[in-house]
Amino acid sequence: MRLLRYLTKPIIDSNPITVQILGLCSALAVSQSLLPALIMALAVTCVLAFSNFSISLLRRWMPSSIRLILEVTIIASAVIVADEIIKTFAPDISQVLSVFVGLIVTNCIVLSRAESFALSHAPGLSLLDGLGNGLGYSLMLILVATVREVFGQGTLLAEVILPTLADGGWYLKNNFMALPASAFFILGLLVWAIRSRWPVSASASDSEGDSRCHSLE
Repeated sequence: MRLLRYLTKPIIDSNPITVQILGLCSALAVSQSLLPALIMALAVTCVLAFSNFSISLLRRWMPSSIRLILEVTIIASAVIVADEIIKTFAPDISQVLSVFVGLIVTNCIVLSRAESFALSHAPGLSLLDGLGNGLGYSLMLILVATVREVFGQGTLLAEVILPTLADGGWYLKNNFMALPASAFFILGLLVWAIRSRWPVSASASDSEGDSRCHSLE
């Protein structure tokens, strides 16, 4: 059960987006429709799991003077592979995601978990932590994308959910949901709801972030 905690805690208790407030850019940029959000979520989860495991595996042989360079190199290698796989098997989605797959390299969640967890824990635990944080990120991205697609387009994964006036239905599309600003409001509501429901988790995460910052100074 304790091992399972490393996987489940980041999903709600210390969610990287709603509690730690990390990785917001892609949540705003690629969440207009659910399918691109699913692909992005899978890519980030795979990169997190791989980089956490690899950095933990190599942590005893990484010179401190070039530690960050090596970490970024490992993360960038995983991102390149993920980007090429998406281009090969989902070229249309790759066009939608554009540069945002490449920008996973600069995603705060990935480097944060490498520095705060993978460098001080065994590879197995680091893998679970990477998967947990990836799932927590994915959950919020999928929620935001689902709300934006349903209310913005009346569809979900291209299937009609709310028949629109243009197609002879009753629903008038909410054009605001097509704007990145709508993701700000949805994420804000999620942050408020989760921090209201689990205030202890939020404060604990803040303390964890503070200690992590001090350890990096």
